[in-house]
Amino acid sequence: MAFLVAMCSAVAVVVLAVHWVYKWRNPSCSIGNLPPGSMGLPLLGETIQFFSPNTTFDVSPFIKDRIKRYGPVFRTSLVGLPVVVSADPELNHFVFQQEGRLFESCYPGTFTEIFGRSNVGSLHGFMYKYLKSLVLKLFGPESLKDLMLRDVETAACANLSSWSRLSSIELKEATSNMIFDLTAKKLISYETSSSSESLRKNFVAFIRGLISYPVDLPGTAYHQCMQGRKNVMKVLKNMLLERRNSPRKQHGDFFDYVIEELNKERSLVTETIALDLMFVLLFASFETTSLALTLAIKFLTDHPNVLEKMTEEHDTIIKNREDPMTGVTWMEYRSMTVTFQVINETARLANIVPGIFRKALKDIQINGYTIPAGWRVMACPPAVHLNPEIYKDPLTFDPWRWKERPELNGGSKHFMAFGGGMRFCVGTEFTKLQMAIFLHCLVTKYRWKAIGGGNIVRTPGLGFPNGYHIQLYPKAR
Repeated sequence: MAFLVAMCSAVAVVVLAVHWVYKWRNPSCSIGNLPPGSMGLPLLGETIQFFSPNTTFDVSPFIKDRIKRYGPVFRTSLVGLPVVVSADPELNHFVFQQEGRLFESCYPGTFTEIFGRSNVGSLHGFMYKYLKSLVLKLFGPESLKDLMLRDVETAACANLSSWSRLSSIELKEATSNMIFDLTAKKLISYETSSSSESLRKNFVAFIRGLISYPVDLPGTAYHQCMQGRKNVMKVLKNMLLERRNSPRKQHGDFFDYVIEELNKERSLVTETIALDLMFVLLFASFETTSLALTLAIKFLTDHPNVLEKMTEEHDTIIKNREDPMTGVTWMEYRSMTVTFQVINETARLANIVPGIFRKALKDIQINGYTIPAGWRVMACPPAVHLNPEIYKDPLTFDPWRWKERPELNGGSKHFMAFGGGMRFCVGTEFTKLQMAIFLHCLVTKYRWKAIGGGNIVRTPGLGFPNGYHIQLYPKAR
């Protein structure tokens, strides 16, 4: 009898497990049909395939293979979540335009843990707009024009001068340090040289595990990432406490604005929101820009005809000045057409952001498919930016393709390097300013040669596993 009960129990467990696996692999929706695709293994989904390294500028094999099999819109499962992946520019545009009505920004839980539960990417509606307006006090056009332009040029010139005295410079690391020092000073008056706490070191640990499989065990990249975040947040919290205990002392940085908001009666900003905001701004303002800048210089090195045209543009700017020794003006910056073409083409090929996530707020029928409420939609910029029907010879570095494209100074359904819709990146102009001014200082005062590295890897974010090593030489005057 006991044997029979045990056998029946075992059979029941097997039947339930088989049923659960079947339901996982064959999800259903209340109306219509789901997009085609595969949900992969239970719980794990297709996460491992998604994170598999790729060493080309092309669309990742994970995305490319599934587009061939299922079309530009397909379903999958990543880090335990059901996801509709979209390589369709029209669907991406629709999703971005319907934010707050049919969709909302919502990244996988691991990203929320990494960037904070109150990070700006997880906030919606009025609260998001409120924080965006606060951030524009630092990154808006007036601040860039009146406060940032000269500081960016000073930092670029000083760093290039010191690098030119070295036999080799690893460009990604060097530009990361340069940009971090500048932005950390503007954001929180942080001076690397005089601080006992190495924020930069902790951000390096954070970045290494940012796009990795989310296993929080000692020794894993994800664990190091979370420890890096914990250490950075501790420094920021101590700074915030110190500032709030000395309310009369002004530092002239972005933290002043944040403290002012916190001290308002019935303030919408909490300490948690403030700290998560500072963390995201510190990360976003230097890591993505240094990647793009390193790649832009690699492209210029590999395409001397483009470098020649861009150098002519910047030499002409200096030639037309009454005093060649004065710094770049806002009007000169806005006139750097070839440079902006290079920046846009670099951003198109870099695809630093491999996916932009939104969550369906209700069952949505579109293009003959149903996206169920609660499912994520991942708009895939690389699949759009490298689509030969949109960009001729998409893997070719060709800045001239931007001559007739309206996206040169913004974004569109065919160019999502800086996001889209109401969440178009508020730091876009700051990124372009840093890149353009650095390139101006570089091509007018220096020449260089590549001496090592330069290979890329995507996991799926962009990285330089062996760095990119160059040697700088001052130009003869």
